Amino acid sequence: MAMRRSQVIRYALEQYKSYRVPNVTQSLPSWYTKGTNGSLDSWSRCVHGSVALTQKKVGRVPLSSERFPQLKRGDFARVTDGDLQVFERLVPSRVLTEPGDIEGHNVDWSGTCRGAGQVLLRPKTTEEVSAILRYCNGRRLAAVPQGGNTGLVGGSVPVFDEVIISMSLMDKIISLDEISGVLVCQAGCVVDKINEALEPHGLMTPHILGAKGSCQIGGNISTNAGGLRMLRYGNLHGNVLGVEAVLANGDVLDCLSTLRKDNTGYDLKQLFIGSEGSLGIVTAASVLCPRIPGAISVALLGCDSFAQVLQTYDAAKKMLQEILSAVEFMDRASMEVVQENLQLTCPLGAHRYYLLVETSGSNAAHDEEKLNSLLGHVMEKGMVDDGTVATEPSKVQSLWALRENVAVALRADGCVYKYDVTVPMSRFYDLVAATRKRVGTDATRVVGYGHLGESDIHLNVTCPQHSEDVFDALEPWVYEWVAKCKGSVSAEHGMGILKRDYLYHSNTGPAVLLMKQLKGLMDPRGILNPYKIFPDLKDFIILIF
Repeated sequence: MAMRRSQVIRYALEQYKSYRVPNVTQSLPSWYTKGTNGSLDSWSRCVHGSVALTQKKVGRVPLSSERFPQLKRGDFARVTDGDLQVFERLVPSRVLTEPGDIEGHNVDWSGTCRGAGQVLLRPKTTEEVSAILRYCNGRRLAAVPQGGNTGLVGGSVPVFDEVIISMSLMDKIISLDEISGVLVCQAGCVVDKINEALEPHGLMTPHILGAKGSCQIGGNISTNAGGLRMLRYGNLHGNVLGVEAVLANGDVLDCLSTLRKDNTGYDLKQLFIGSEGSLGIVTAASVLCPRIPGAISVALLGCDSFAQVLQTYDAAKKMLQEILSAVEFMDRASMEVVQENLQLTCPLGAHRYYLLVETSGSNAAHDEEKLNSLLGHVMEKGMVDDGTVATEPSKVQSLWALRENVAVALRADGCVYKYDVTVPMSRFYDLVAATRKRVGTDATRVVGYGHLGESDIHLNVTCPQHSEDVFDALEPWVYEWVAKCKGSVSAEHGMGILKRDYLYHSNTGPAVLLMKQLKGLMDPRGILNPYKIFPDLKDFIILIF
């Protein structure tokens, strides 16, 4: 039975929420609890560039300045009582200085990085952001912009005592053109709230993330967040039509175009997409929003060689074309971990690899027919050994749960070393196989899953607890392996502080030099989100004469 339109709308907006599983930590409130001594207890741990998550408490999250002793505080001013008085005039009653109010803003979502920021500012308008940065630049006070703080590489939290500028109160939807599908909103709008506003008009955001209940559109833009629909709708470089941003000196750059075509000079908005708040703070954006699909179907397919996986993906692109919306990959270890640790049920037998193929279109019968034709074709040709198609909401969600809960299930193993990289499609699974061989029996399991359609592989290695031997075997070897095959060390998460040392692994010297020159031109005093992206502190302040 095909989904009715009302069911599809609700499912399309809700399907990617994390499924609740008993006894498994899933959200920020569960990860952090107040310790008896007033410290912040954490359920996660980071070691160098990887994110290592664990189910066991490991005590207070170490300061990033202690975790990375090679980092030295820049030549920035320290906040004084006089500065606080000025801030109070700029954003009345929205200056937070109590440690209890700020602590959660000093620690990133994964609990891997902790800063020592002592001031949190909460502007409501672009003019207030402008006034704040103009003052900070004049005083040489470092500042870090913060959206929903759902990042995984420490990019949205201080390293030392930077002023935190929270965008959470800039949450107004400015306009919506139902015909063109162009939404204009402030940067602090939460993605889930945007979709709630779009739903009555039959529209949705072009990207859906697991953190959509907390992440903000400005933060998504600043990190070029991908999500599960990137295969269908592309990334934010293509869907963001314009931005409004405040530069380090307080100047407001109005590139808030709502036009899909505008070739008048340099496309300056692209500088702010994926630059992690290092070139300016995005305060508003115009986003092209697609229609909510009228029908959604999912197929789960089992393959016993990676060559079959690639052949099946190629067949899906050819046979499904305009209705293909996602192609997700899981290996056997991924399926086993959700079955063993979460007791989820897979309708297929055991296979080396699994593909989850989703279609979204306007005609349920047409889409289901095309998906069934694909299944028949790939099985007849020997590309797939087993498969099933789901169109009913509950069954569709059950299949998606297998893919979406891999990360949750892995935490039950203990410590998880997580890597999110992009490699050429032909090498997609080679990294997982090479890692499994490298760590041997020292690890509980080595798992590979991810977005096959974007060649984005999530490599995860688990142990009962942190192991120096396993970590030393993984880093920097993983990043060097990726670099040798011309991949990217950061597929979706950005560089932040955790991956800054590996920027050259995915960029040439001239490319990094140009990045530094842009940084120096747009932020000559280096106050915006310092210590991030670039490997060396000296790279943050570049004088251009």
